[in-house]
Amino acid sequence: MLSFLQSIFGRSATTGSYPETLIKAAIERAVDGTDPWIRAVPGYKKKLRPAVLRAIDHVVTLVDGMASPILVEPDIYDSDPRLHTFFISTADMQKTLDNDRNLVNFLIEHEKTLPRIYALLAMERQERIFLGAELSGDIVQRDVPQTVVSFEAHRLIDPAESESKTRHQLKRRAFDHLLILALRRIAIVKTEHEKLERYRALLQSKLNLLHRSGWGFNKTDIDEQLDVDDMENLLGRIETNLLELGGDNNMIEAYMGIVTDVLSHPEENLWFRKETLIVDRMGIKRSKGASGTIELTLDAICNSEGHSLVTLLVALSGEMVQSGRGK
Repeated sequence: MLSFLQSIFGRSATTGSYPETLIKAAIERAVDGTDPWIRAVPGYKKKLRPAVLRAIDHVVTLVDGMASPILVEPDIYDSDPRLHTFFISTADMQKTLDNDRNLVNFLIEHEKTLPRIYALLAMERQERIFLGAELSGDIVQRDVPQTVVSFEAHRLIDPAESESKTRHQLKRRAFDHLLILALRRIAIVKTEHEKLERYRALLQSKLNLLHRSGWGFNKTDIDEQLDVDDMENLLGRIETNLLELGGDNNMIEAYMGIVTDVLSHPEENLWFRKETLIVDRMGIKRSKGASGTIELTLDAICNSEGHSLVTLLVALSGEMVQSGRGK
């Protein structure tokens, strides 16, 4: 289904130079991935084309800008401060790999032993404050607020037998992520739009109120006639609701506008952010220059919904992965 994106994001592709057939396929993917009713908009392909090209260029640049993968092996755990920070121990690192669903599925599909398996390691960064002891000169200060940093919910994304293939898959995933963001915005609008189902009920309520208040020539039961002030308040609320709901003639155009907006501004919806982290061997945040600390530059992928994940391209030792598989 996504084979066309493999071609778009192939090794030889450069930003702005894509075959016409693949651009058209990407446009259709954008529609299928959000709301197929967008095809009812006259000229939807022409209207979406600039936004789709902008999104493709962005994800190509985004993924190509990621640093080279680091080697993940038990023997280098203590010598690589990143691995030491991301995992509690070598055993914890091995357990994480053994239990990763994406990696397990990849190994099932590939019978032969591979020297390296490439993937994107994604983690959630957590910070917790606790009271601890701290040495100030020769004095031990107790109950000092300290922040400990940990990395949780590790998962391997798009494992593959080569770095280039993993990068290709990540570009496809980033493109689809933009579509997911657009789809969620459409879902919010549709939820509001569903209120339009109350449109006729509101109109009928308004009509009933008018009748009961003696408007027109219909016979009205005096006992049921409403107080004028109450009637005006009810009518005012109905009018407000109708104005808020609006008509549904342009909703499909609105949905396409959402897709166009997200894809036209991909850098505002999906981006990498570099973060500097200074911690000691216990994972406690320290100030710059403190003794016994390590300084790391982390890459976090962020989206416009406020979510972020710390990410790192990794090259897993085939021997390490296979040994874990046999357990």
